[in-house]
Amino acid sequence: MSFTDDEVAYLRTQPVARLATVSPTGHPDVVPVAVELDLPHLWICGAGEQVLRTRKIRNIAAGNHHVALVFDDVVSLDPFIARGIRIYGRAEKPLERTGMVGPGYYVRVTPTTSWSWNLAGEPAGQDWYPVHRAEH
Repeated sequence: MSFTDDEVAYLRTQPVARLATVSPTGHPDVVPVAVELDLPHLWICGAGEQVLRTRKIRNIAAGNHHVALVFDDVVSLDPFIARGIRIYGRAEKPLERTGMVGPGYYVRVTPTTSWSWNLAGEPAGQDWYPVHRAEH
C-alpha cells in the first residue's frame, strides 16, 4: 500500500506512535514507540540490546507479526481538533541497525492497511471521516 502526500507529510511530523501487539496467549499490549519513516516501511524500537527483552519484541519474535500503529495529535482543544493515522501492518523479527535513536535492534513494519482522519485540521463536528486504503 502507499500513503498520500498529505499522510507522508503528517507522518514525518510524528516521531512517536502507539504500537499494538498480541502475546502468544492472546493478551494485547500497547506501548509508545519511536518511529522512523523509510517508505514503504516503518522502523520501530531501537535503543540497544535491552529492547529485545520488552513485551512488544517478545510478542513479535514469538510469531505474532500482525501489529497496529496509531499516530495522532490534538491541534487544539477549543475548538477541538484532532487528526491522525491508524496503520495495520506486518512486523519482521528485530534486526541490528543504527536508526533514529542510535544503535540497537529495530523492527521493520510493512503497512498493509491504513485509515487517516482530519489531516486538514478541521474542528470536530465538521464533515471529516476516515479515509481507508488497503493493499489487495
